[in-house]
Amino acid sequence: MSELPAYIAIEGPIGVGKTTLARRLSEDFGASLLLETPEDNPFLERFYEDPARAALPAQLSFLLTRVRQMSGLRQSDLFASTRVADFLLEKDRLFAEVTLDDDELALYEQVYAQLTLEAPQPDLVVYLQAPVDVLLRRIEQRARKYERQLDPAYLTRLCARYTDFFYHYDAAPLLIVNASEIDIVRNERDYQALVEEIRTPPSGRRYFNPLPFTM
Repeated sequence: MSELPAYIAIEGPIGVGKTTLARRLSEDFGASLLLETPEDNPFLERFYEDPARAALPAQLSFLLTRVRQMSGLRQSDLFASTRVADFLLEKDRLFAEVTLDDDELALYEQVYAQLTLEAPQPDLVVYLQAPVDVLLRRIEQRARKYERQLDPAYLTRLCARYTDFFYHYDAAPLLIVNASEIDIVRNERDYQALVEEIRTPPSGRRYFNPLPFTM
């Protein structure tokens, strides 16, 4: 079995386990790690409290941060043996389409066009999927303050947009994972089974629908 792909991007909706998987891969394989830091967005809690008023500043704050991170990745991490990120730059527009009204989206698109760079393409994108009820349970368990008022209807719209986005995605090899029944934190066999799929040489579009291992 081969080593990890040189650049892996892990994606999926809120609560699906992107950051958890990225951290474990980084720790276990000595990979450089690029993480979103939503807690650093000063508008995020306000967005969950009042989406209509705070959506645009929250989204622009995320965009600026993600562009800066991608720019840093191009400049400083090009020679790292393996890099793992818990986001794609393209996902920023996905969230914007869900959260912004028509006028805000038009303004966002103008800013996006001015700011976005040609981000390095991953060697593998891992798209983690799970039903909304599973995501809500995991979000509740991790008990982040700014997520307490997350609207289930918003999460449902976001999951639908993710599904559509990756249905058409062809910019990099894609591994689609049904993550609803596996536990990569407390069940080592679940984690190792997923790692073996990630280590399989990337090619086109693949699906991984694992059954959970009993402890």
